[in-house]
Amino acid sequence: MKALQIMGPGQFEVKEAPMPRPEPHEVLVKILAVTTCPHWDIHIFGGDPMFPGTKIEYPYTLGQPGHEACGEVVEAGSEVRDINVGQRVCAWRDPGHHRQGCYAQYVAMDAASVLPVGVDLAPEACAALELAMCMSAHVLFAEKLGEIKGKRVGVFGLGSAGLVCVQLLKAAGAAYIVGFDPLPERRAMAARLGADLTLASVGQEGKDFPRRGQSGSLHYAFDCVGTRAVVHEAMEVTGRLVVLFAVQREAYVFDPQFWGGLTLAGTQPHTRAAAEHALAHLLDGTLDLGVLVSHRMRLEEYGVAVDLLQRHEALKVVFLPQESA
Repeated sequence: MKALQIMGPGQFEVKEAPMPRPEPHEVLVKILAVTTCPHWDIHIFGGDPMFPGTKIEYPYTLGQPGHEACGEVVEAGSEVRDINVGQRVCAWRDPGHHRQGCYAQYVAMDAASVLPVGVDLAPEACAALELAMCMSAHVLFAEKLGEIKGKRVGVFGLGSAGLVCVQLLKAAGAAYIVGFDPLPERRAMAARLGADLTLASVGQEGKDFPRRGQSGSLHYAFDCVGTRAVVHEAMEVTGRLVVLFAVQREAYVFDPQFWGGLTLAGTQPHTRAAAEHALAHLLDGTLDLGVLVSHRMRLEEYGVAVDLLQRHEALKVVFLPQESA
């Protein structure tokens, strides 16, 4: 089979690799579509660790960092009971980069880490279920602390994660959704997907956003950027809760001005319940992951794809491994 391997910063190969064999608790999946996870791809291909204090070893694990995938089960291990050969499934959980990833024609996955999705959705329209699961976990956490329905909610950063967040908040009944991003094309997409107002920043000229405690400020906010400056902005305009989705790479300071009811919540655990929540919205049409895909490519075009992501000319690129030479 064909599989991609990152050999070093800026270097990759699409090579012949042995066909994986599933363990008793695993299924062998023929990958029909796999989408980029921009931060992972940009960091690993660029030689910059995703998490502070870690080190990247090259050649990187075969098929990684691909983990948002849809495919067809072609073999099931002897202990697998609830997944059948011939079913279409999506990965909902990233098993970690110590094992083969999904930038490949076939991959063996823990049966507990995939969900059947049926054939009504095109593979590229549901491949990013894992991303939707991650965001669902954070939206569901916020709902445990207070109902989103009827609230004013902000989303900081309108990349693929932020655009999923906008849709899930709309489905949860948020009364008013504000999206913040410096890129006008991303703001336009957020508006199409349900944002009521989009701004380049909280201090956009002529539309300085109400600070916490003022009329029109936010009840909740979701950070999908991961920088101190943006998180601080979110805290300045939010009264109750700021949920951190993006990877934290620097310290966030809880200044005295934020005292008095504001909660800052860290990243949330990934769960099957969150994956099922995301899948339900995919199936009922309140979540569209296909709209995030701007380019379709073969594995051999990986370098082009990462360049597009770096230049903010693509939200997500979908690879079709079965079309690789």
